[in-house]
Amino acid sequence: MHYENWISYRYLKAKQGGFLRFLHFISVAGVATGVMALIVVISVMTGFGNTLRERIIGTSPHITVEKETGLTDYQDLREQLLRIPEVKSATAYLQGNIYLESHGQSMALILRGDQVQSQAQTTRMAEFLKKGNVDELKNGRIFIGTELARFFGFDIGDLVTLISPGTGISGEGWRHSVEIAGIFETGMSDLDQSLIVSNIATAQKLFNIKDDRVHGIGVQLQDPYKADEIKKKVYARFGFKYAVKTWTDTNRGLFQALKLEKLGLFLVLTLMVLVASFNIISTLIVTVTSKVHDIGVLQSIGVSKASIRRIFTRQGIYIGLRGIMWGVVLGLSICYILKTYVEVPQSVYGVDRVPVEVELFDMLWIIGCAFVISYLASIYPSSKAASLEPVDALRYE
Repeated sequence: MHYENWISYRYLKAKQGGFLRFLHFISVAGVATGVMALIVVISVMTGFGNTLRERIIGTSPHITVEKETGLTDYQDLREQLLRIPEVKSATAYLQGNIYLESHGQSMALILRGDQVQSQAQTTRMAEFLKKGNVDELKNGRIFIGTELARFFGFDIGDLVTLISPGTGISGEGWRHSVEIAGIFETGMSDLDQSLIVSNIATAQKLFNIKDDRVHGIGVQLQDPYKADEIKKKVYARFGFKYAVKTWTDTNRGLFQALKLEKLGLFLVLTLMVLVASFNIISTLIVTVTSKVHDIGVLQSIGVSKASIRRIFTRQGIYIGLRGIMWGVVLGLSICYILKTYVEVPQSVYGVDRVPVEVELFDMLWIIGCAFVISYLASIYPSSKAASLEPVDALRYE
């Protein structure tokens, strides 16, 4: 009914004592702070998660098709994979562990050999290159990451010694001297320090593979988020003689940890709104106590107990909505400031600004939870107001 909203609003805006005004301010500020913190933290977590996901998508195939003994018929398999409509490109690769030796030091690294003609399509290596270009990945040359180059002081044109373990006579490794043709930076420090990229011919030579054999085929999709769906199509077409993994399978533990961390932060910060709801309870209890006479008058002229309950319930909801509104405004403002003006070390995070992404679904969850908590906080004070009898209430006159 309209009069319930009108009375509730009058109580909210009426001139009040200093203590009640202070309680009202604290209630609004508490809800606003909780909502603001939720929006900022969840948006930053989402931004970092999506940035990491894009880095993984850009540096690795969306789907890998492998066989334990390796693939010798990989050209035919690659052509068949390209016939799947959702497949954008496919490239054979060879990957294994190798040692780099320099100045009396050695480091275990990962060597990945790709087909040069399709590597730029299957990964975003061309975008990550800081020096050199993809076409130079031939004649025994390699690409290394910026962290590895910085650690050893390497640059383009330098010769490095690579040792492939356990491939030589009596199990001794083969030593190879190769030239650096390019330096890349993915933004993922571990990858930039541990990955070496070459073409397939170079990788086969380094690993002493005599026949034309590769470990698998990397597939890039039009939409990487449909990888699980395409994985089923690959199994349906080729059966289970190949091991098919998606980029989500390979990094499942990482993404589950990020999801759990995001959920944990959401629950912890929601407790801030829950604590703020106690201020709403206190404010409404003080309001009910100061409006006992008004409650008696309203009941004496025929206003039902349900209407009395709705009047004070809506007052609590109004306080919650005002806090939510200010929380959303402050939260979005801080997100804009973080994304626009706050710098972070690019060598660590791969970006020069805080990667903030505000998602509508997260916003609706935050607003919905804050609204429900505000509503629940108003139930007890409004019920106490409705339980007053007119005679008892008018005694205070």
